[in-house]
Amino acid sequence: MPYSTVVTDSSGKILSAHIASDGQWRFPPADSVPYKFEKCIITFEDSRFYHHFGVDFLALARAAFSDITSGRIVSGASTLTMQTVRLWRREDRTFTEKFLEMILAMRLELRLSKQEILSLYAAHAPFGGNTVGLETAAARYFGRSASNLSWAEAAMLAVLPNSPALINMSKNRHLLLEKRNRLLDRLYNKGVIDAETCALAKEEPLEDSPQPYANLAPQLLDRVKNSAQKGAVRTTLDFNLQKRTDDVLNRHITKLHESGICNGAVLILDIASGDVLAYVANSQEFDDEDNGNYVDCITAPRSTGSILKPFLYAAMLTDGQILPNTLVADIPTQISGYMPQNYRHTYDGAVPADRALARSLNVPAVKMLQTYGGEKFIPFLRKVGLTTVNKSADYYGLSLILGGCEATLWDLCGAYASMVRSLDGYVNHQSLYNSADWHAPNLYYNNSVKRTGAIEDLHNESFMSASAIYFTLNALTKVEKPDEELGSDFFESSQTVAWKTGTSFGFRDAWAIGATTDYVVGVWAGNADGEGRPGIVGIQAAAPILFDVVKLLPKSGRQFPTPYEDLTTANICVKSGCIAGENCETVEERLIPTVGADYKTCPYCHLEHLDASGKYRVTTDCENSANIIHKKWFVLPPAMEYYYRIKNSDYKILPPMRSDCLQHAGGDNHTPFQIVYPENYAKVFIPKGLDGTPEKMVVEVSCRNSGETLYWHLDGSFIGETSEIHKLAIFADKGQHTLTIVDRHGNTVQRVFEVQ
Repeated sequence: MPYSTVVTDSSGKILSAHIASDGQWRFPPADSVPYKFEKCIITFEDSRFYHHFGVDFLALARAAFSDITSGRIVSGASTLTMQTVRLWRREDRTFTEKFLEMILAMRLELRLSKQEILSLYAAHAPFGGNTVGLETAAARYFGRSASNLSWAEAAMLAVLPNSPALINMSKNRHLLLEKRNRLLDRLYNKGVIDAETCALAKEEPLEDSPQPYANLAPQLLDRVKNSAQKGAVRTTLDFNLQKRTDDVLNRHITKLHESGICNGAVLILDIASGDVLAYVANSQEFDDEDNGNYVDCITAPRSTGSILKPFLYAAMLTDGQILPNTLVADIPTQISGYMPQNYRHTYDGAVPADRALARSLNVPAVKMLQTYGGEKFIPFLRKVGLTTVNKSADYYGLSLILGGCEATLWDLCGAYASMVRSLDGYVNHQSLYNSADWHAPNLYYNNSVKRTGAIEDLHNESFMSASAIYFTLNALTKVEKPDEELGSDFFESSQTVAWKTGTSFGFRDAWAIGATTDYVVGVWAGNADGEGRPGIVGIQAAAPILFDVVKLLPKSGRQFPTPYEDLTTANICVKSGCIAGENCETVEERLIPTVGADYKTCPYCHLEHLDASGKYRVTTDCENSANIIHKKWFVLPPAMEYYYRIKNSDYKILPPMRSDCLQHAGGDNHTPFQIVYPENYAKVFIPKGLDGTPEKMVVEVSCRNSGETLYWHLDGSFIGETSEIHKLAIFADKGQHTLTIVDRHGNTVQRVFEVQ
């Protein structure tokens, strides 16, 4: 017989179920029959069940005598074994069929144990309508598993297979109640229950109406149906957490629906084992297929937005290409026609790498990917567990780090969980990496591999180092929380969460993924059909859901472990975040990844030579050495400096070279100005105006001395000069051009660009 597909949590509670192919609700057989129902059904149907071999000849003789004396069939004397055979054969009830049932019942007794026969009967007995089987009936009529039934409930179900029509509550309610109570009296008379239990059970009213089958995870049910898993599928989920998470998501989607945001998903993982604890693949608040609430948004590939930035940060730390606080340029940038923009369309000039990650700045991320290389980063992402990143680096380009690829909530949560698990494993396995720590989430109970403490293959190295994970997680704990969560860190009960948001281009996907020391929570919000809305922003749509779900989880009070064996101390320049050089004024001893010990020394701190007034830089060619003041100075390139000093009021601009010294030095030894746009060898696209003629392109220059006059040349021809504000609109034909800018001291900067 075909069975319903039933999805349960780790304890066996039903999450969702689907009707069998023959239109019956028939749950797969359980391993055993609960004690209460066993006593009830045997007392009601076959009191000598454990004393016969399939046919109760004593009962058969008694039934024959009753039938003959009554002139009609009063009792059939069928044992539970014979009834099990009848449920299998489903033939008309004739004397010939009765004889065959007796033969087959005795054969069944030789092959199976009494408990196995009872389980088969309980799983296939009719309980009214299209409800077949004990577990099905318990869920249908009482909303719980058969093992949790009361004596009154078990007795009611025990009398139904004999008269399934009694379940019609509106017509046969009194008959069903009487039959149930008579069975309870028989149980008392046989000493199965005591007088008080019998009296209390008879006081229990019948249920008013059947319960709807649980439907807590409809998308998970579809996933199970499409997999190799069949029948009753026990998952790693926790029923109560699933229900509470579902309530949180529905509450938020109700509010977001006002802004045209209809769908959302939440996935919760236990980090130690990788088990899925909650799988809410879509909101069920609006029962409308037009809203796409049937879509499994946990397994649907969606644009990643900024959610991959932590992996790039960790990759560069692992390779020693950055240190945690290394300054990264944050200035207007164009790379081969691609112009990334920060979310707020502002620039910091230069920002520490960990702060760029915490603030999710786009321009530094693109520059970091350009340095690391997309051809290296894509294999790295595949090792992390992102199965949908399957194109080449040329296909994705630098937009890869800003949402140019797709990923699933399933893969992303698995990757974040593996990061924390790998860090824990490194600390617990005496500074060795366990390859078993990197794996996809576990969903099915029977296939779930409890990997806590399991050692498969230990190594001295890993594609993502423990120190890189440690610094990445610590950077993510500094991400600014949503407004309603501000100040939560001041409460003793607050939970340390390393988290990251993401927003895809066109406001189509809002992400928020957070990791505590024990759990990973992933949230996606948006529209299943891909429709963009202004409110689909990670910090606004997904982050509040994340923190409400985190509040449902137990708090460990632990911090992410420190992998001391993969760390070393170094003198770090506080200003640049690089290894301190001899000219760095403020130096601190800090922990850095061991591989970072060979990182470059600070390129921004110099020893400058000033005249006695301190207003000009000089050299020994133009000033007596006795009058020269030597001072350490933090100097950024002009383009970075222009934006950096706006955000950092303590930044001191480098004094200009004294005019008489320029003659001896042949110019300023620090470039006093820099072209911000276009970058060298940039490809520029010139839009056309309303009249169809090409518009001009605006070239921007940052100059350390704003009062300086700059002289502009295009392809060797003078085109203008600027003072104070160094921007110039120029017209350039299609093709390659050379832009040359000169100041009055002879300092020169050139750019080659191509108009397309």
